[in-house]
Amino acid sequence: MAKPSEPSKGSSSAKSAAAPIPPGRFAYQGLERVLHEKARLGIMTSLVTRPEGLLFGELKRLCELTDGNLSRHLDVLHEAGLVELWKGYENKRPQTLCRLSRAGRERFLKYLGELERVVRDAQTSAERKSANASLPAGWVAM
Repeated sequence: MAKPSEPSKGSSSAKSAAAPIPPGRFAYQGLERVLHEKARLGIMTSLVTRPEGLLFGELKRLCELTDGNLSRHLDVLHEAGLVELWKGYENKRPQTLCRLSRAGRERFLKYLGELERVVRDAQTSAERKSANASLPAGWVAM
């Protein structure tokens, strides 16, 4: 972060020009860490599109994960109560069916709402302000 070479007096600074932002405005407490991981986000998104669930192999293909990685992430999601895992047989072959739990669906929708807020905040701000906004006097590039 750039530091001012000397304090400027009487000039309008970036701080005084912008409206005050309340503390925690960009904390986004609704972004759960258990969901905010690329592979788990892909798993949850795949499962929300298929309420009846997906077989392990299909979920692996959709998310481009290895057996081990998918198993590890499903364990995390299952322990958090976000997904249900069902064992069964199809053509005498063992299968694992994965689907969102009711709580998982609710928490994921809440997470998506918070994520939309992040995107909206960033996009609104980025569109309003120029990337080359001028700095007040006294700031130098590092």
